Amino acid sequence: MNFFTDDEKRLLQALEEPLPLVDRPFADLAERTGLKEEFVLNRLLAWVKDGTIRRFGSRINHHSVGYTANGLCVWQVHPSRVEETGKFISNLREVSHCYKRRRAKGWNYNLYAMIHGKSREEVLALVERVSKLTGLRDFKVLFSTREMKKTPPRYFGG
Repeated sequence: MNFFTDDEKRLLQALEEPLPLVDRPFADLAERTGLKEEFVLNRLLAWVKDGTIRRFGSRINHHSVGYTANGLCVWQVHPSRVEETGKFISNLREVSHCYKRRRAKGWNYNLYAMIHGKSREEVLALVERVSKLTGLRDFKVLFSTREMKKTPPRYFGG
């Protein structure tokens, strides 16, 4: 079964690369794919509407702006509080990712957040602040030691 037309696959493959920082990025995308801008815009709007594309986002290189400490903080949160706590933590500007996870045997943590700071001390201070504000006392902070991969997923080759 083929879910996408050849034009759609070409568009999706082009979307695996960052959009250029230009006035009309979708016109540029249309030109790069050999598609009409109207097709690109209509297809993208339809995909956003039906959930095929959940969001468009931007990403900065946090190291280049001085954020060199990355700590994955894991919390043990009561199931009745995990949604509200996750929303609170995910709204902090220093947090780039926040996920609810199933507890694993021997690992009782169910809320994970990646926190970025200019130093380990800054990350730990934020974790302590979150602990005080939420009342969560059971947590661990796992610091990154090396970045293994920093590329977007590839679905259609490339």
